[in-house]
Parts: sequence; C-alpha cells; structure tokens
Amino acid sequence: MSDRNAIITAITQHIGKEGGGLSVWYVGIASNPKKRLFSDHNVCEVNGKWIHHEAASHTVARAAEQYFIDRGSKGGPGGGDEQTKYVYAYKVTAETRE
Repeated sequence: MSDRNAIITAITQHIGKEGGGLSVWYVGIASNPKKRLFSDHNVCEVNGKWIHHEAASHTVARAAEQYFIDRGSKGGPGGGDEQTKYVYAYKVTAETRE
C-alpha cells in the first residue's frame, strides 16, 4: 500500500515512459482495478499502456486521483466507496472506453 506521493510518483514516471501528456491519460479509482481497466474501460491487458497502485486508504486514493485530474488527465472525482483503494491510469486509445 502506498501513500499519495508514492502513487503520484509511480504514475507520473509510467506516463513519462509510455508517452503522451496527461490529456491523453485517464486516471481513476477502483476497488477492483483489473476489472475496471480490462472490462469496463476495454484496455488491452497485454499491449495497453496502464498502471495501478494500491493506496493506504480510499482517502489517499481520492487525493492521488484528484492530483492528476487537477493537472489535466481525463477522469472525474466522486466514484467508488470506502473499499475503493486502488488508483489506476491508462492511455486512451480508439479501442478504450472512458
């Protein structure tokens, strides 16, 4: 489990490595990040550009999500519940669903 800054650092580094600015990345929170990424958003598990991290709490997850939304990523706050402790990000493509 990670704190807000560790999650922000990991996702920022991943985005830098995979390319594109925040405006072409979607950042969200989920209790089941793999289902959210691969089923709901239709991200390719093998070839897609994605990452997820477990936060120490749903509050930490929401704070990390908000950091990216405030800086221009796709996504929106307010989802999930107290079990929502994962922050995920994926690069938006023609095949993904926001």
